[in-house]
Amino acid sequence: MKDKLKLKGKMRLFMQWPLYLSFLLVGMNILVYLVNIKAGLLVTVGALIYIAISTGLYLYHKPLVLNDLIAFANQYDILERQILEELALPYAIMNTDGKMIWSNKVFSQLTGKDQFYKKHVSTIFPDITADKLPVPEELEISEISTRFGDRIYRASMQRVCLNKVISNTDILESSGENSSLITLYLYDETELRDYIQKNEDNKLVLALAYLDNYEEALESVEDVRRSLLIALIDRKITKYFSNFDGLVKKLEKDKYFLIMRQSSLEILKEQRFHILDEVKTVNIGNEMAVTLSIGIGLNASTYLQNYEYSRIAIEMALGRGGDQVVIKNGNNITYIGGKSQQVEKATRVKARVKAQALKEFMSSKDRVVVMGHKITDVDALGAAIGIYRAGKTLGKPVHIVVNDPSTSIRPLMAGYMDNPDYEPSMFVDRNQAKDLVDNNTVVVVVDTNKPSYTECQELLYMTKTIVVLDHHRRGNEVIQNAVLSYVEPYASSTCEMVAEILQYFSDDLRLRNIEADCIYAGIMIDTNNFITRAGVRTFEAAAFLRRNGADMTRVRKMLRDNIDSYKARAEAVRTAEIYRDYFAIAKCPSEGLESPTVVGAQAANELLNIAGVKASFVLTTYNHEVYISARAIDEVNVQVMMEKMGGGGHINIAGAQVKASIEETEGMLKEIIDELYKEGDIVK
Repeated sequence: MKDKLKLKGKMRLFMQWPLYLSFLLVGMNILVYLVNIKAGLLVTVGALIYIAISTGLYLYHKPLVLNDLIAFANQYDILERQILEELALPYAIMNTDGKMIWSNKVFSQLTGKDQFYKKHVSTIFPDITADKLPVPEELEISEISTRFGDRIYRASMQRVCLNKVISNTDILESSGENSSLITLYLYDETELRDYIQKNEDNKLVLALAYLDNYEEALESVEDVRRSLLIALIDRKITKYFSNFDGLVKKLEKDKYFLIMRQSSLEILKEQRFHILDEVKTVNIGNEMAVTLSIGIGLNASTYLQNYEYSRIAIEMALGRGGDQVVIKNGNNITYIGGKSQQVEKATRVKARVKAQALKEFMSSKDRVVVMGHKITDVDALGAAIGIYRAGKTLGKPVHIVVNDPSTSIRPLMAGYMDNPDYEPSMFVDRNQAKDLVDNNTVVVVVDTNKPSYTECQELLYMTKTIVVLDHHRRGNEVIQNAVLSYVEPYASSTCEMVAEILQYFSDDLRLRNIEADCIYAGIMIDTNNFITRAGVRTFEAAAFLRRNGADMTRVRKMLRDNIDSYKARAEAVRTAEIYRDYFAIAKCPSEGLESPTVVGAQAANELLNIAGVKASFVLTTYNHEVYISARAIDEVNVQVMMEKMGGGGHINIAGAQVKASIEETEGMLKEIIDELYKEGDIVK
């Protein structure tokens, strides 16, 4: 074996350098001969002696050096294995399936397993499953966080190719594929995670808290007791947040600024912010309970940005009806509460201000284009007709975008078709609308504040003058670039809001009978014949429309159903399932119906008439989607439920569109109901 071993490289050069000097002596010897022959003979004898000694020493020491190198290599291999086995870092080797092969002493002591433990690694670390192992084609490091006992580890795994090792052995043969093993290192990150968690917990969270109905509540209390009511509310809010190490600073009579740690926020979220209910318990003779809205901002890059987040959150809370908490964590928004109906404002100052602003915007532009939501309903059409009359009063051309008229609005639209008092271009589709809209156009969006729900979303990006009029609660998706936004969730319908605006729009404005009928019909439909969400201002708006020629008999005739729709609605009610004793879930047949979604909404209203039903849901298949019509009376917030399915609406009137089968949609709906029971939002 030693005879086959040869030195090479720098070691070989180091051993042979004395021999290379022999050539130098020979050259010098020749030069000496040229000078003196006797001296040359003398140098020759010395060179021969040097060559003989160098060759002897090389031949003698070469096997000794080889023996020492072999011994060193053997000792180094033993030392390397010893270092690996006694490495302070837990280390193990697995096969490609995750089965343990060998581990060092630290790994064995940590896990309590033998060094040659042969079972799968998941029996020790359940988080390291087969799908978490490194991919065969990649040699990159794969990392996963896992827990063993009370410690947290970062498991670092990497595939090690064995082809080169196998090719240098006589006892193993490669199959031609990439043979490999998996190495596993464990890094203890328990303390690091603790420090990170402490840092997260100690982050400051900024919040704004507003009393929703401060003025209205004070009006219902005697003058001498008003200061007591304010003091009790202040004390309750301050004491509540002080218990969670929070700081409360009163900004105005009904506004508070809050600072707390993120760990306190997590506790408040778990408790579902009891302060919302506690504030309502403050009663010193006030007829109206005080409600609270809170907007919270966190995890922004600066405190100033956190404050901006909280401001956006409180606006969303108020826009959704108040009595709730909105948490804006970056782009993620969480809603908590929102069980109470928003109190109707007694004053109509806001309507007057919005009416004047709308008039100014419309006066400064050449054209007005109005559109509602997809599948335009009676409320959207009635509101659009009201805006049409406002625009015509100013002498502006007005166009209403309706893509596919449903059966519910065709009787109303028929009065304008072929009517010499109305131009043929009064109603346009989305393609015609795109040709009309430019920067000199006012686009008015009615009955929705979500851009994706509009009849033609592209119009919102073709002009800078956008007006939004809606009565639905705001969600995550809103029209951002509106120059005028009038969103009032307490309003029964958009038609009610438009009727109020028309009263303050212009002294010259006169509604025609057919126009008053449309607006009146929108109020009737959304209030279910003045049964749901009808307040004082609702009846005042209806009275205004009646004075302008609205006729209940004409409206009733226009809103009558055909026999097929009536049968479908009755079938939905007949086959309804009562889930968890309080929720009616029905499937509305859509075959042969031109507007099955309208029938589904009507069926949902009918199901609320069943004793004991807190909320009703009717599922209707239409255009390869499942439309959900959700209704409630007062105990359940169907808006929150529909938002979890991608929809929205009001606390007691909401809906959603789901791209799934009707059976899958029903299963999703039942899961949401079950989740609300677990969270305690629904109490039997």
